[in-house]
Formats: sequence, structure tokens, C-alpha cells
Amino acid sequence: MPKVRRSKKPPPDGWELIEPTIEELDAKMREHETEPHEGKRKVEALWPIFKIHHQKSRYLYDLYYKRKAISKELYDYCIKEKIADANLIAKWKKDGYERLCCLRCIQVRDTNFGTNCICRVPRSKLDQIKIVECVHCGCRGCSG
Repeated sequence: MPKVRRSKKPPPDGWELIEPTIEELDAKMREHETEPHEGKRKVEALWPIFKIHHQKSRYLYDLYYKRKAISKELYDYCIKEKIADANLIAKWKKDGYERLCCLRCIQVRDTNFGTNCICRVPRSKLDQIKIVECVHCGCRGCSG
């Protein structure tokens, strides 16, 4: 399969270090996009795509902010080329949102009662017997 060029500007130094992981996650994304969704609920078909999107953004977030393994130029390139979600990463930098699964879980307009998603409720406050999954992304609890 030919490599896909994202823009005319060549990627900065260090791209060759993260390219295999990004390409692998892109291949997984394409695989899940073409996967048949018979027998699944309408929202369940999108859950693997949300998960891979989260993994890709978390990978770049960890490389830049936690391990400081990539340069600012490479990080900005990835954000500009929409390889990672800038809004999700901005939330991860705030207190209380370090483990946020997706932005839809904190948008109150998407819920019936104008509150956050069920996955944002701490596990200590939920029933231990009942397994709770987010309707939007399939998360089982990203608040801790």
C-alpha cells in the first residue's frame, strides 16, 4: 500500500520514530471502519473507532508531555495534520480530566438531563455488580 502524504510540507525530524505506530493505528482504524456491523447496536459500531482515536492522541500526548521524547515541531505537525485531537489533549492537561475517554462524555447537551456521561461518575459511587458502559464510546469509567 502506498504511503499517504498528508501535506506538501515534509514532516519534521523524528517523524520516522513515530511513523510505524501511527501507521499501525491508521491500519486498525481502516479495518474497523470497513468491518461489518450486523448484530451490533448503531452506537456499538463506532466504539472501536473512538478507542483507536483515543489511543493515537494518548500516544502523542505521552510522547510530548510525559516522556518528552518528541520535539515541539513534530507535535505541532501532528496536531496540524489532525493525527491527534488537540481538544482532547487540552482537556487531559486539566485537573480531573487526565483519563477522559472522549469529548462527547463531557458535553452536557448530548444527555437527557443535562449532566455528564455515566462513565464520568467515579467507580466508588456506582454499583459494583452492574457493568456500566458509556453510550457514546463504550468506556467503562474514565473518571477513576
